[in-house]
Parts: sequence; C-alpha cells; structure tokens
Amino acid sequence: MISIPLFLTHEHNCSYLDGKIARSAFVHPSCHLTSELYAQLIRQGFRRSGDEVYKPYCRQCAACLPSRLVASQFVPNRRQQRCWKKNSNTQVIVKPPVFEQAHYDMYLRYQTTRHGDGDMAHSSPDDYIGFLSSSWCDTQFVEFSIDSELAAVAVIDQFEDAWSAVYTFFEPKFSGYSLGAYAVLWQIGQLQKRQREFLYLGFWIKACKKMAYKSDYQPMQLLIDNQWIAYQEGM
Repeated sequence: MISIPLFLTHEHNCSYLDGKIARSAFVHPSCHLTSELYAQLIRQGFRRSGDEVYKPYCRQCAACLPSRLVASQFVPNRRQQRCWKKNSNTQVIVKPPVFEQAHYDMYLRYQTTRHGDGDMAHSSPDDYIGFLSSSWCDTQFVEFSIDSELAAVAVIDQFEDAWSAVYTFFEPKFSGYSLGAYAVLWQIGQLQKRQREFLYLGFWIKACKKMAYKSDYQPMQLLIDNQWIAYQEGM
C-alpha cells in the first residue's frame, strides 16, 4: 500500500443506483501523478477520469467494487466466441490519444443514442478529450473499422503488467456487432500475446445492469476489504 494525499467530494445522488448517495475520494492536485504511480493506485482500486484519479468513498454503501480479469486464464464462452467470429474482418489500428474529429462526432452519436439523458451527450471537444486522454498516463486509442468505415474506439491505459479498459464507444449503426464486447476480447488477446497479467475493467456493481456485465469475463477478481478475491456466482 502507498500513502497519498486525498480530498473528498461533497455527497451527491449516485449515478448508478437510485436512492443512493455517493461520494468520491480524489488524489489531491499536489500529488505528482505518473503512469508508474497510477499502476500502484489502480491495484488499490482507483480509476482515472482524464488527469483526475479517484475511488468511491461512500458512507453507507460499498456496491462499487474494483474488478480485474486474469488475462492468461480467460476462456471465451459461446456468446463471446460468436462475437469474435462476427468481427473476424474488423480492422484494428492503434493510435495516440489525440483529438480526431471523426472520433468526437461518433462519441456524440453514441452518447445521444445510448445515454441521451446524460450530460456527456453535450460534451464539447475539450470535455471529450479531457475525459478520455491524460497528460501523464500511457494511453492509446484503439480504432475499430468495419468495411473501412470507423465503427468504434476503445481507450486503454497501459502498464508493465496490465492494461486498464478506460472507455469504449461505437457507431450506433454497428450495434449488431457487439463492439463493446469485441473491444474487451481484443484487449484480452493482446494481453495474452504480451504475457501481461491483468485487464482492469473498472467498477463492478451487481445491482446496476450497465456495470454488472463485467462478470461475463472470467476469471474476474474483485477488490474487497483491500484484498483481490476471485469472483463467485452469488457475490
């Protein structure tokens, strides 16, 4: 464990669970963040949003559990095998984390279609790149194309022994390709080739459908009471 300065946000309505009050602990701006330091923090359950690093710090709720996949032990289930096969001709290009108009336009269409009631559907170019990129982290934008047409972008952070799946967005017209799932499968495959150990998947929330999908990727581990514990059905 490492010790770093933190500050707490004010309590607010939880964006994942109705009726719950949320609060986060952020790494204080006085702390000089690097990719190496963040690699240690992510093992302690932190995530980043742009250059800011945080973790849930709620008074009466512990539903948000940091999750990671043991990449070397992953075996796709039938649905994941079908997804992989369906995307057998999907082209992949790894790019630096810089603003591209085509990515931004697709991001807005994705947010409007999938999360139209949220503020992210109205993100400015600065909001968009500030959310996904970072000035200190080893980040890449992975571009997926179908029939030479931009179909999805996955944002990943890279560490010596792991990757972190930051965010994925896709063109709504290609929703039948399950590109969110394919992006995770592609990342797992790359980690296996590179012999890296973990894919950090963010927070797993059992009662939130859009966050509970992560248990589809096994073997998954959850950070509970500062210990990484193997996920089991019924947790």
